[in-house]
Amino acid sequence: MDKTQILETIKMVRDEHLDIRTITMGISLLDCVSDDHQKASQRIYDKITNYAQDLVKTADDIEDEYGIPITNKRISITPVSLVAGNANSSDMITYAKAIDRAGKEVGVDFVGGFSALVQKEASKGDENLIDSLPQVLTETDILNSSINIGSTKAGINMDAVAKMGKIIKEISSKSVMGNSKLVVFANAVEDNPFMAGAFHGVSEGDSTINIGISGPGVVKRSIERLSKSASIDQVYETIKKTAYKITRLGQFIGSEAAKRLNKSFGIVDLSLAPTPARGDSVAEILEEMGLEVVGTHGTTAALMMLNDAVKKGGVMASLRVGGLSGAFIPVSEDAGMIDSAIAGVLNIDKLEAMTAVCSVGLDMIAIPGSTPSETIAAIIADEAAIGVQNNKTTAVRIIPVPNAKVGDIYKLGGLLGDAPIMPVHSEKSNVFIKRGGFIPAPIHSFKN
Repeated sequence: MDKTQILETIKMVRDEHLDIRTITMGISLLDCVSDDHQKASQRIYDKITNYAQDLVKTADDIEDEYGIPITNKRISITPVSLVAGNANSSDMITYAKAIDRAGKEVGVDFVGGFSALVQKEASKGDENLIDSLPQVLTETDILNSSINIGSTKAGINMDAVAKMGKIIKEISSKSVMGNSKLVVFANAVEDNPFMAGAFHGVSEGDSTINIGISGPGVVKRSIERLSKSASIDQVYETIKKTAYKITRLGQFIGSEAAKRLNKSFGIVDLSLAPTPARGDSVAEILEEMGLEVVGTHGTTAALMMLNDAVKKGGVMASLRVGGLSGAFIPVSEDAGMIDSAIAGVLNIDKLEAMTAVCSVGLDMIAIPGSTPSETIAAIIADEAAIGVQNNKTTAVRIIPVPNAKVGDIYKLGGLLGDAPIMPVHSEKSNVFIKRGGFIPAPIHSFKN
């Protein structure tokens, strides 16, 4: 770096909320399998505390040395349903508490991977894990879960979709915060460093270091410096160049952390991940591009362009990119999204359209607690259909809030922000969801 680039990076950190969103250590638990769930849980605890004992200190050292904030330190593990395939539903809490305890012992913010992959069919272990979720997500603190219910190759498991609608309702009846730790995926990726959907895929090595970058504020400020008469082409080029700079930083920090921890370096996830802080919002980027309020006409086009420019700029800057890569649009975690939802401009239907061109899906959306489980399942099915048909990852992280009505604000706190209660359609989808069965894979999946 020359002097100009160093000063530019300092300005990004100081004034534009640039940070490394997360450093995530992936750990394989496949060698922890045992026919005794107590023994397997102890093996898992021992492996996590052994492998990740220096993760937080290393991240803190790098942060102090280079002056780049690393906001979250996390762990992703092999989907627990693969490790605990012979456990019954009541045994699952033993696994969950051992993982939660291990994560706290090494000082990370979250552990992801209490997960099951049921896109084609659920095994007995998968079923037991899903059944345990209301207890697991209310009796643990930092453990996160994801369930993959569809893929372009397999289609959509509608039995699992219907079940997840019921599980989400049951979790909310015990603890509203429980659903902030649960994602329902279609086409889940195996190297995702972001919660709540992170898990360590079976094709990954024994342990890897993945990096998730942030930087909505940096992108927004780069567009602010353009004239209002600048063409879309100029806006696009500006975003692409900015994404390149941000990703170079992620590549550097990830490589340095992997070297110090003696682990392999996995991927840089190029996602623009917002926080509730003003000036660190994906919605504000879209508005800076020329929309009066996010959610109005043109929002989907602007988001598509933002994602593509970020990916093209980031790919050039890193040896290996992966994860979800693009812009996150979690409602409660993005100040601009919250404002638009409160104003009634942004609704679930528009968010669904936006998810056809962005990274994840319907994320951190609060709805009335009276919403029927079949309606929640139908929302999941719609989102999965977008992912399966378009061969991309989509997800739903939705939070029914008991006794809340549309227009209320539910305060989740911290990086999870404030969630305005958003309306859902009152017309029923019950018969469609109760049919169960399977939506087959689309015709373009038939290739190998």
